[in-house]
Amino acid sequence: MESIYHDADIQEGDGLTKASPTAVPLPNDTDFSTASINHSLEAEEKIRFFSQMLRIRRFEERSLRAYQQGHIGGFLHLYIGQEAVAVGSVSVMSQDDHVITAYRDHGHAIAVGMEMDECMAELYGKKTGCSKGKGGSMHFFAPDKNFWGGHGIVGGQIPLGAGLAFADKYFERDGVTLTYFGDGAARQGSLHETFNMAINWKLPVVFICENNGYAMGTSVERTANHEDIWKLGLGYEMPCGPVDGMNPVKVAEAMEEAIERARRGDGPTLLDIKTYRYRGHSMSDAQHYRTKDEVNEYRKIDPITQVLEVIKTKKYATDAQIKTWDKEVKDKVWNRDGGKCVECGSNEKLEFDHIIPFSKGGSNTYRNIQLLCEECNRKKSNQIG
Repeated sequence: MESIYHDADIQEGDGLTKASPTAVPLPNDTDFSTASINHSLEAEEKIRFFSQMLRIRRFEERSLRAYQQGHIGGFLHLYIGQEAVAVGSVSVMSQDDHVITAYRDHGHAIAVGMEMDECMAELYGKKTGCSKGKGGSMHFFAPDKNFWGGHGIVGGQIPLGAGLAFADKYFERDGVTLTYFGDGAARQGSLHETFNMAINWKLPVVFICENNGYAMGTSVERTANHEDIWKLGLGYEMPCGPVDGMNPVKVAEAMEEAIERARRGDGPTLLDIKTYRYRGHSMSDAQHYRTKDEVNEYRKIDPITQVLEVIKTKKYATDAQIKTWDKEVKDKVWNRDGGKCVECGSNEKLEFDHIIPFSKGGSNTYRNIQLLCEECNRKKSNQIG
């Protein structure tokens, strides 16, 4: 397969492509059925991508509602919009590989196979949570699945990821560590120390920058004199490059190449995966740094919509089957909430309601649902939440 990122011995002017100044380059059209995403994988894999991304989206939407109701305290960083990064990258991992990430960790946790129940219980501070209710939103852990957090300190997980990789190399194991961080963490000094050590010792690690365009409310273009985070790898002669993070297939392709490079002993790779979050940095974020028009433009390349479009156009599944998948997710939400209205606790005349109404820019019925009784649904009317 032709390399989709740049080896570090290629110098500026020798063919490096400048990445888009925005978080993700927008397509010229929206005919996703003819895009490259439709040519790389079998139908079953695309269906699996859709199902996993949808599960993450549903979980995050339910977390949003629970926070608004006061059931969840502290910080809550939603993964809505970035699902293709976790799902695409985890899809090419082996059972010996590891994942470590930052505080926006719900999507990675579900992608590696953690149960939604234990994740939601952790948000509620219950002892049945994945961290016994003591970690909260930013500290999901599952050692049995080689998932090592969830870290609240910006960039704190980057050297830890290199440490996991060093352990595998030292004990001559086949594992590769996927180390995720945000574009804001790319400006931390610990990243450079880790890069230097990782490339010098050829550690089996893939550094993954989930570049959603904003470090909290500060755009990438304001944090450095260039906007191409992947170029940080050039100074360490580390293979590096940009990846379309709104397309799970593109993510999987780049990740597979990077993992194989690490596994055969050729050292680390830096991937600048360009994605976008549709919600704020956290629940207290008023989002004054971007416009609604910008968010709506990126909704046109929603990763879930892209894959669903391909599934429908290529007739990989019928509308009835797609509704069945959605029903399975709804059933999980129903079971987790005990079949009760999330507002008043009633178990009578229950309805699936849109959290954000269509009239206010809400998504379609596959992404934006909560369980309300008839009375609470009528009181909510056309309001958000």
